[in-house]
Amino acid sequence: MTQPSPGPAPAPPPSVVLPPVLIVSGTGTEVGKTVVTAAVAALAAGRGHRVAVVKPAQTGEPPGPTGDLAVIRRLSGVTQTHELARFPDPLSPEAAARASGRPPLDLDAAAVLIKQLRLEADLVLIEGAGGLLVRYDPAGRTIADLAVMLDAPVLVVTTPELGTLNHTALTLEALSTRRLTAAGVVIGAWPAEPGLAERANRTDLAVIAGQPLAGSIAAGAARLSRADFLTAARAGLGPAFGGTFRAETD
Repeated sequence: MTQPSPGPAPAPPPSVVLPPVLIVSGTGTEVGKTVVTAAVAALAAGRGHRVAVVKPAQTGEPPGPTGDLAVIRRLSGVTQTHELARFPDPLSPEAAARASGRPPLDLDAAAVLIKQLRLEADLVLIEGAGGLLVRYDPAGRTIADLAVMLDAPVLVVTTPELGTLNHTALTLEALSTRRLTAAGVVIGAWPAEPGLAERANRTDLAVIAGQPLAGSIAAGAARLSRADFLTAARAGLGPAFGGTFRAETD
């Protein structure tokens, strides 16, 4: 009896090729940048890549071990982290530096440090403060200016709530104006029970981005254990970042 010939072998999963430097910015504050940064870091580290994470300016935190990098270390297991400036008031980096009477972050020095880290790491992630055009110094320079200095793409983190379409469109337009590459749009905290606005916005965000969403992280992911967070990161980020998220089936 003739055995049926086996079908074609399944295609191997696409290889993940990330830029050497990736900036994670957003449409505003509290949109999920830290969790998304941790998710990208966790998946890259899980593939055996050497990952470094830089927070150019931490605001709203007193001196001590707390802050966004502590969250990233706990969730991703990445230990090569660098905070370049810290100001206690919950303001933009420039305003927080002014309120504290301290000098603002030196973006030129930050760019030099990041270029050095690039020699030691396969992936350098940079988490911005607030939105893309938040001021870092009295000259009005922003994380977008740092992206220009580093020729780095920017991953845009946004929310699914009302107002997100305008905020996301403006952020992407600002990137385009500066001839910066958008590495994708990720929803930083997708609710367990989305309403009509959230579901509609998820569809329309992809239209605004001109491509499928790059991910959608479940709300509450920051409270997970490291192992559970890795599972959530894989489910919440798309194949370009080593995950399984696909917008049409999420």
